[in-house]
Amino acid sequence: MSTSTLLHRPLGQILIAEGILSEDQLRIALLEQMKLNQPLGKLLISLGFVSEATLRQALSESLGKQSIDLKHAVIDPQALKLVPREVAKRYHLLPLDYNLANQRLTLAISDINDIVGLDRIRTLLPEGTEIETLLAGESEIDRAIDQYYGHELSIDGILHEIETGEIDWKSLSATDDEYSQPVVRLIDSILTDAVKREASDIHFEPEANFLRIRYRIDGMLRQIRALHKSYWPAMTVRIKVLAGMNIAEMRAPQDGRIGLSVSGRAVDFRVASQPTIHGENIVLRILDRQKGIVPLDGLGLSEEHLYQLKLMIARPEGIILVTGPTGSGKTTTLYSVLNHINAEGIHIMTLEDPVEYPMAMVRQTSVSETAKLDFANGIRSMMRQDPDVILVGEVRDAETAEMAFRAAMTGHQVYTTLHTNSAIGAVPRLLDIGVLPDVMAGNIIGIVAQRLIRRLCEHCKSPYHAEPHEIHLLGSLAEGPRPVLFRPTGCEICDFRGYRGRIAIMELLRVDAGIDELIARRATTHEIRSRALMQGFQTLADDGLRRVLNGTTSLEELARVVDLTDRM
Repeated sequence: MSTSTLLHRPLGQILIAEGILSEDQLRIALLEQMKLNQPLGKLLISLGFVSEATLRQALSESLGKQSIDLKHAVIDPQALKLVPREVAKRYHLLPLDYNLANQRLTLAISDINDIVGLDRIRTLLPEGTEIETLLAGESEIDRAIDQYYGHELSIDGILHEIETGEIDWKSLSATDDEYSQPVVRLIDSILTDAVKREASDIHFEPEANFLRIRYRIDGMLRQIRALHKSYWPAMTVRIKVLAGMNIAEMRAPQDGRIGLSVSGRAVDFRVASQPTIHGENIVLRILDRQKGIVPLDGLGLSEEHLYQLKLMIARPEGIILVTGPTGSGKTTTLYSVLNHINAEGIHIMTLEDPVEYPMAMVRQTSVSETAKLDFANGIRSMMRQDPDVILVGEVRDAETAEMAFRAAMTGHQVYTTLHTNSAIGAVPRLLDIGVLPDVMAGNIIGIVAQRLIRRLCEHCKSPYHAEPHEIHLLGSLAEGPRPVLFRPTGCEICDFRGYRGRIAIMELLRVDAGIDELIARRATTHEIRSRALMQGFQTLADDGLRRVLNGTTSLEELARVVDLTDRM
């Protein structure tokens, strides 16, 4: 690396300060530099004093610049097309990702101060394109250039290559030059494509005569490709090799995990296989760390809901429940809350199934059948670790519920999730599990129920005046002139769906002394609801209709997710 010339401190001094290099080693390297006139970083690697990864990390920290390990990177074919191989080779840089919507090219580069190289790249790009640079080792980049350039990387191109050639099964699990194998590139291309389309899951579904590939985008499954069934055995092997699963086991379900760098950022894939009559069904859950932890203010809550949630978080002891069906964004909300309160003075511990996003300073544990660690035992052992805040992934049974409430009663703040349809519905659900009303009363801080609804595409949504039946649904919210609502249209940016991205709608029930008293005497859901409405409680439908009125979503989309029949 030749970045040393423009550092505020000499590279050698940085490495000595970090304990990576000794004074003697630096002296030897400087003597060699005088003789050979080569960059110090390159000499330190050739002398064997530091590894390229260590040097990259040290430079990254000292420059305040993010680095990337290209061994686990997946490259965007669109980005490669923008930069010729000769230019990449000459300036030691590698295009990683091209975002057309934001007009941004992400590059791995060995010298982030190479103004000549970056200017040369700008001449190749469409006007107005931003360049984002990530630090990588020179030899890593050269190796990656040889690996990626000259190979077909588009899904269609790879399929054509497979159709006209033969699969070499041995090279699927090999590590040397495995990129020459088209099935390896095919899986990489599908993973990159899914991340770029902001999918949350990838489904590989074998049928009798073909393989269906579907992505879950904005909560809806969408068929992307249908491939010949003969491709699937080799694709299965490749996915299992990446996920560390047993490639010989085809008759039992398996779980695994893949960690890759896609579009220049770390993305994890949780892999689950399930035997079916037509072969193994494989689903990959995409865990994009960049999107996993959203600031509390970025959740899109109304001012009133944000204020209520912050009041709930401020209570030092008790339990906060987040409820909703699978895929309703409960985990994202909980991580946002933990991120908001995470500080040096607080000890936060989590018990999850499994840990989805690593967080600094938070002690995170995965529940595991092999280690005989379930939620109830996990809470028991966590209580001996002196925590201030405990997150329990899910309350599923009486034992877990009892331990979670015991933690809340002994001075801890506890966060957990529950599967119910509404915030008030959490109370009968806990009674059903076996939690006593006396234990619940006084220990529940609040309950948050949420759903995810699709956001209308900002580029193509079309306005219209609300129809009489829609005004009736809006109720008191539609007082005054006839409201203007929006409906989906569809354009290139939203893939002609009319929607792009999702937002959370919520109902927050703060449990006060009055509601505590109702819970203690096993009051009906209707009584609790009446009391909550007197306090100004807003239902999921109320929050959703607010989004409809401000043009964030459509009434049709809200009706798909939330029951509006009681407003008719």
